[in-house]
Amino acid sequence: MNARLAHYADLTALQREQLEGLEVHPEQLQFCGDIRSALHSLPREPHDGVLGLVLLDEDMPVAFLLLKRHPFVPHWAGAGSATLHALQVDKQVQGRGFGVACLQALPEAARRAWPQIRQLLLSVGTNNKAAMNLYLKQGWVDTGEAYRGERRLALAL
Repeated sequence: MNARLAHYADLTALQREQLEGLEVHPEQLQFCGDIRSALHSLPREPHDGVLGLVLLDEDMPVAFLLLKRHPFVPHWAGAGSATLHALQVDKQVQGRGFGVACLQALPEAARRAWPQIRQLLLSVGTNNKAAMNLYLKQGWVDTGEAYRGERRLALAL
């Protein structure tokens, strides 16, 4: 694996086209949505509060995630935090460590983009056992309920 996390804005036209073909397994859609919805969440013009990050393996997009900070964070995220959304690993490469690679590269990417951020937060449903296990194994800590039964996980930066 030769993976690196890149900003969506820095992708080539070909990489953007390839990213639009990213698919997750149908049972994962309820948790992360699809790539079109995630890309639609990006502002038309670059904005300092929303960051699209793409995991490239040999320059091919294999995963995507959104990182948000104030004023785009949910109500359960406090000041000094950024929130992770829509983490998606292409179904063709799941199980090869790309989700872990995203999470391992994420703290440095967040610090470079927003040095004032002190923690990353996300919400995960208790019925999404695979995601919960992935996050906890990568050092995220369950800090209580985010909303509607979802758990709020935090990672100090």
